[in-house]
Amino acid sequence: MTPRTVLTIAGSDSGGGAGIQADLKVFAALGAYGTSVVTAVTAQNTRGVDAVLPLPSQTVTDQLESVLGDFPVRAVKTGMLGSPAVADVVAGAAREGRLPHLVVDPVLVATSGHRLGAVAVVERLLPFAQVATPNRAEAAALTGGRVDTVEEMVAAATALAAGGPEYVVVTGGDTDGDTGGDEAAVDVLHGAGGTTVLRAARVPTRHNHGTGCSFSAAITVRLALGDAVPVAVAAAKEYVTRALIGARDWELGAGPGPLDHFSWSV
Repeated sequence: MTPRTVLTIAGSDSGGGAGIQADLKVFAALGAYGTSVVTAVTAQNTRGVDAVLPLPSQTVTDQLESVLGDFPVRAVKTGMLGSPAVADVVAGAAREGRLPHLVVDPVLVATSGHRLGAVAVVERLLPFAQVATPNRAEAAALTGGRVDTVEEMVAAATALAAGGPEYVVVTGGDTDGDTGGDEAAVDVLHGAGGTTVLRAARVPTRHNHGTGCSFSAAITVRLALGDAVPVAVAAAKEYVTRALIGARDWELGAGPGPLDHFSWSV
């Protein structure tokens, strides 16, 4: 049986834990055929980002046309876009209806604190997203308010959904806060059916590099397979939890390491 084709439009992570590399691992692990459009090249490892080189918008356009002109892409996700010009290219394709089941991961800051994007760049894509997946820090940057408690996560998801996305998931597993205690990793999903609070046991590990990329990539695969958004989000949360558990005892790098995308250790 021919696998479903999915597409990631994001930056390259030389350490392999996030970005294009993580997305392609998730796609393969969940049974989809992954294609990619690279928006930027980064020099990074588990300790941080050392350099970022955004690619020219024409190079991104050429990659996008090559993929969409040949592959039957069923779902698309975006990550780091690199520049306003690249965001305009991707938004233009979305406006034309060429990016089905679009999942927007608004990558603004790397785990290390290195800034990877601007709010204005992300805002170009939000009106075309079926699902947007900001973490709490990104949701705060996009809404201009604090997003620490579950109530604030609900308010942020509701406000962002009013700006265009069909669904918004504000994720809280990456940071501590008043979301049910340190033992709970809480995400808030808001959409046409209302608001759902998703809880899972927090995995004690330093290896959490690429959780946002992996979560949004997993949603993308599930949408390509025909899941409704709430089902896709719940399945993606379960997948990331398993990947965190699998990698918690790994010794890869000196900083926050990658996830166990293929359940090697589970």
